[in-house]
Amino acid sequence: MLTMITGGSGSGKSAYAEDRILAYGEGNRVYIATMEPFGEEGAKRIQRHRKLRAGKGFSTVERYTDLAGLAVPAGSYVLLECMSNLVANEMFRPDGAGEGLLEEILLGVEKLCAQAAQVCIVTNDIFSECLGYEGETVRYQESLGAVNQTLARRADEVVEVVYGIPVILKERREGGG
Repeated sequence: MLTMITGGSGSGKSAYAEDRILAYGEGNRVYIATMEPFGEEGAKRIQRHRKLRAGKGFSTVERYTDLAGLAVPAGSYVLLECMSNLVANEMFRPDGAGEGLLEEILLGVEKLCAQAAQVCIVTNDIFSECLGYEGETVRYQESLGAVNQTLARRADEVVEVVYGIPVILKERREGGG
């Protein structure tokens, strides 16, 4: 099952995603960290997330690109944090997929879903700002938007977290309907 969790910065989406993984019960819990530790601010964010998951039984795998090349234990519970970073990495890193990032990321997600019992993907809502961006930033927004839309269609569940409150946008229905 694939669950996509979105929200703005500081919305509580990471804590909600971790709680979702914990609710699945005992088992292999894999946290796929996609944020490269750039600068002091990045290091602080990573440290904060590590503290949030401390004692919760997650094994952490740092994966900045090539999600398709990652193997996780069969039947595991996977939390990918976050798609926004993975898109940027695939787009801008020399070893990234570049223009083929949509296909590369979708292939990686499908491989994760084939291996794991549950996959939760956290992504950011960066689309409601009124600022007029240009160039690479617009290209990044378009790429993240395309990935998010495609994954939301593929997902069994889509949840937006607003001020710590989960709002169900798409819900899995028994019997395929």
